[in-house]
Amino acid sequence: MILGIIPARYASSRFPGKPLVEIEGKSMIQRVYEQAAKAKKLAKVVVATDDERIMEHVKSFGGNVVNTLPHHPSGTDRCFEALKKTEGTYEYVINIQGDEPFLAPEQIDELAGACKDNAELVTQMIAVDSHDVLFDKGEVKIVLNDKQEALFFSRMVIPFIKGIEEKDWHKHHNYFRHVGMYAYRTDILERITRLMPSPLEKAESLEQLRWLEAGYKIKCITTKYDSHCVDTPDDIEKVLKLMGK
Repeated sequence: MILGIIPARYASSRFPGKPLVEIEGKSMIQRVYEQAAKAKKLAKVVVATDDERIMEHVKSFGGNVVNTLPHHPSGTDRCFEALKKTEGTYEYVINIQGDEPFLAPEQIDELAGACKDNAELVTQMIAVDSHDVLFDKGEVKIVLNDKQEALFFSRMVIPFIKGIEEKDWHKHHNYFRHVGMYAYRTDILERITRLMPSPLEKAESLEQLRWLEAGYKIKCITTKYDSHCVDTPDDIEKVLKLMGK
């Protein structure tokens, strides 16, 4: 069975109270929860939060919620605590971003469907088809091996293509950028929460590099569903336009 967990913090330097902000009549967290609940391959969906206001709100619309400690360094750590506090036995946990109010349930099912063959960690990627996206340092690129497992994640463009103008690199190599969620095999989730921050993680500010440095394998699957996150109040309008709302 697969458990979907939505980490939700009230405190945010760029957007305090983000999970409770109203978007066309519903809170952000309710929209994410309802979209996740439509996924066919999740046995259960829970919100993991450290805030009483979020807990009470989730209960008010009939959602499952667990109380977690306030000082987790990442959503991964919050997911592990939530797993321990949720009844049932699960083979995998999917960490669902709490700031994507129009998340497609089909994207969750794609990721859940890749949780097989004893995969340790699974995530998603989308092909890069433009120079601007490829060289955007806000977009994390993935280098893969021949088993579609991540060799490296970077904000820089890897590999460098010798003898080709940079504006044409995306035409000469299959580049991919990271999108969306992570699925963790539950025993692996427990192990990676014990790891200390690593040098590559600190350099790129990417938690998944800690796992790669420790020798864990991250399977990457291609998706057509892009991420539309709300990081600041201004992003709400942008997301509504993108989703045709």
